[in-house]
Amino acid sequence: MTANVAGYLLQMLAGRWLGVAGFSEFASLLAVQLLCAVPALAMQNVVAREVVRGAGLRAVRAMQWRCAALVAAVAVVLIPVVATVLHVGVPAAAAALGAAPALVILSGEQGILQGANQFRALATVLALAGTARVAPALIALALGGGSAGALLAAAGGLVAAAFLAGRIVRSATASDSADLLLDGRTATVEPREQAIGVLPVLRAVQVQAALMALSSADLIVVRIVLDDADASRYSLGTIATKIAFWLPQAVGVVLYPRMAQPTHSARAIRDALSVLSLIGVVAVIGAALAAPLAPLFAGQDYAPIQGMLWIFALHGAMLAVLQGALLSAIAVERTGLAMVTWVGLAVEVALMLAFADSIGSLIGIAVCVAAVTTTIVALVVLRAARNDDGPGR
Repeated sequence: MTANVAGYLLQMLAGRWLGVAGFSEFASLLAVQLLCAVPALAMQNVVAREVVRGAGLRAVRAMQWRCAALVAAVAVVLIPVVATVLHVGVPAAAAALGAAPALVILSGEQGILQGANQFRALATVLALAGTARVAPALIALALGGGSAGALLAAAGGLVAAAFLAGRIVRSATASDSADLLLDGRTATVEPREQAIGVLPVLRAVQVQAALMALSSADLIVVRIVLDDADASRYSLGTIATKIAFWLPQAVGVVLYPRMAQPTHSARAIRDALSVLSLIGVVAVIGAALAAPLAPLFAGQDYAPIQGMLWIFALHGAMLAVLQGALLSAIAVERTGLAMVTWVGLAVEVALMLAFADSIGSLIGIAVCVAAVTTTIVALVVLRAARNDDGPGR
């Protein structure tokens, strides 16, 4: 919650300080940074799964550094591409992409704590990461640093957070006689120290990439199909999407280790999707009730979108359910299911480029595609969970 609130505060204040003329650039670069976080999210899920299955710290950290180096190389190549496509400066693009390697290392440490059921320490790291990313960015914006300065400051904060996370992990696991012992294991059980390949991470990456691309594509397309003022208003509306999307993140974090255990997987998947759906309903109702307050926080320039905030929240709520379903696919290594999401992404972008000419039509397309994609993926996951239960269970 601390990390999420910090992120929303950053976007809210950036929307006010940068104005409708400048916020769309910042929001689009944040969307790029979110896409850069895909390898990090995949890293956390794979690390947590491998820790549940008995991997040791040395093997896990070796994989983290290999993946971080690979991500850094790709980020360097993408800097001129992002600058050209989004019509932003090279420094701003470099600042957005520069956080990617640090995010990989940070998420790997989070995965160790998650897989070990060290949720108190994990909560500390998550709150630390959110604060370390947002506080320097807000200071940079307040000092007039613009998008590039804020994103560069955020990247520096994430580097510091990754270093501190490593210290927290070592402290949380220092009392164990082996490198890392899961709850229920005894000190006589040795962790697996054989090398963990990058391939499992790459398979998880394409699942997370599909989800993040589907959740962020509208923020990139909006700069193509709408003018700067409406693009900024739409970008601010997506704060409601992000709240509904990330608010129930703890559900997946807590249940994921159970999803990775064959004896608990089916029940954990059903529990996760049920809770995520319920939280989504609450988020949509909350957005509808809180809509009149939006212009008070963001400014009167954003008043035209207040009546649509519940639709933005509905988009995020459906994506949250989709995220839960895809997390279960990673936990049981059924990553081919991501193909449904990739198809949904292609359909969404094509429809937006062809038909979207207003804020309403853009979010309407996003909601419809998310609804269809989520329904298909959830049905497949639930059917597989029933089969895993076996006859008579």
